[in-house]
Amino acid sequence: MAAIRVLPHLLVSQIAAGEVVERPASVLKELLENSIDAGSRAITVVLEAGGTKRVQVEDDGAGIARDELPLALARHATSKIGSLEDLEAVITMGFRGEALASIASVARVSITSRTREAAHGAAISAEGAQLGEVHPAARAQGTTVSVADLYFNTPARRKFLRTEATEFGHCEDVFRRIALARPDLAFALKHNGRVSQALRVQAPAERIAALLGEQFSGMPLEVGSGALRLSGLAGSPHAATARADSQYFFVNGRYVRDRLLSHAAREAYSEMLHGERQPAYVLYLEIDPRMVDVNVHPAKTEVRFRDPRAIHQFVFHALKRALSPSAADAPVSYASVSQSTPIQSMFSMQQPVEAYRGSMTAAMPMPQGEKAPPLGYALAQLHGIYILAQNEAGLVLIDMHAAHERIVMEKLKANLDAGAVQRQSLLVPAVLSAEALDIATAEENRAALEKLGLEVSVSGPNELAVRAAPAPLAGGDIAGLARDVLREIREYGASQVLSSRQNELLATMACHAAVRANRALTVAEMNALLREMEETERSGTCNHGRPTWYQLTMADLDRLFLRGR
Repeated sequence: MAAIRVLPHLLVSQIAAGEVVERPASVLKELLENSIDAGSRAITVVLEAGGTKRVQVEDDGAGIARDELPLALARHATSKIGSLEDLEAVITMGFRGEALASIASVARVSITSRTREAAHGAAISAEGAQLGEVHPAARAQGTTVSVADLYFNTPARRKFLRTEATEFGHCEDVFRRIALARPDLAFALKHNGRVSQALRVQAPAERIAALLGEQFSGMPLEVGSGALRLSGLAGSPHAATARADSQYFFVNGRYVRDRLLSHAAREAYSEMLHGERQPAYVLYLEIDPRMVDVNVHPAKTEVRFRDPRAIHQFVFHALKRALSPSAADAPVSYASVSQSTPIQSMFSMQQPVEAYRGSMTAAMPMPQGEKAPPLGYALAQLHGIYILAQNEAGLVLIDMHAAHERIVMEKLKANLDAGAVQRQSLLVPAVLSAEALDIATAEENRAALEKLGLEVSVSGPNELAVRAAPAPLAGGDIAGLARDVLREIREYGASQVLSSRQNELLATMACHAAVRANRALTVAEMNALLREMEETERSGTCNHGRPTWYQLTMADLDRLFLRGR
């Protein structure tokens, strides 16, 4: 075994660099955080070859004094903390004093800076462990840090860098996160001499739209409780994607990937998303710095909360409230038609004339001088599937099955939360064929079935009879409902079905009672459904995460028909 020896200074720095500097994007993150800590108002990023050739960050911050430039490249040298108390209440993005030293050990670094008090700027450069002399340089107030030829002296690491396009994509992702975190700052991104992104100081919602696109629709929220505050944009269920790549969580302005926060958000969305769909959101959590430890990961992307349960519950309930408006509370923009859809081509002029006459003569007109309800009044039913309604904003399109499904589920959930689902005796029992296992499941789980509003008994060697059903479902497919409930209990157990799988079960039950497609509704029935939607939480989506209604404003209709052009 080799003798124990002290490692050379350069090797120590290069080992540390491996923890902090994974790729050009890692360099960019550290430099941007330093610029923010310097109080900058405008920051420009310049990349060459995706950052593999050069990463440069220019800012208009406080600057670095000439005499302190060598210290900026020294390990464990920082202006951001000076005691353990400072470390336990970190409010800056950086604090370890290792980033620039680690970067300089594996790249060619130059720093040009000027403070407000200085008559002129100064510059210093470093290559590996070799530190150059400080010399005068032209510079307005602020700092420019240029990092060239990353891993030039450690070729084994350099070969792990990907293509220019891939590395630029990672840098762009870091730029996006930092720019989302600080909409109060102006940012610019240049790649290979071309401007890729330019962002002025903006309101958070405008910054989100600029970086993530107008399709990132959602509900704005701002909730406070004591030392906690949650704000941002909770993406609507329609913005959900198959991947969790549209989730941005910031704690005191720092982007984090935290399981506790992700779980709280996922639970808040659980009743609105189908299957493995992932919610989209941009959320800002503000917390007393003493209540969170940011010094748990070299890249500072993980945090540890002193009271994780309290944080989880605060985020969960704040998000759930924001995501639970009825149709009456949801803004018109909660659901809107994409302008990329060629709507005009979807209409046909070959519909039966009598069908139109019948529907329009039965439709309820908008009462004169009276403010219409949020979803307006029904005009007609389209192909037995959709309801067309007129409100003050324009035309509302409603999927009647999806909407009724959500209404029924919320009623069932309210019943179950109160202790048991209200049930209604059936004049004629619903009989279903059953195997021995189904019969045994029904007999062994009689109490659980009764709690769900079902009274099931054996009526023959291979038969079960449902004699009572949940009141909101009494007019639905009772036999199919009983089969599905028994299958859930058999597969997961009654306790699981009534706890962790409650929402899935209630969604299944509601589906059996919701109005079916091709069922003709009277105008009174259609309007009754609209009024219930306005009073029901989460009525903007069905139990499977699909939208229940869309709004076409008069402006949307004018655009479709080229009015005013």
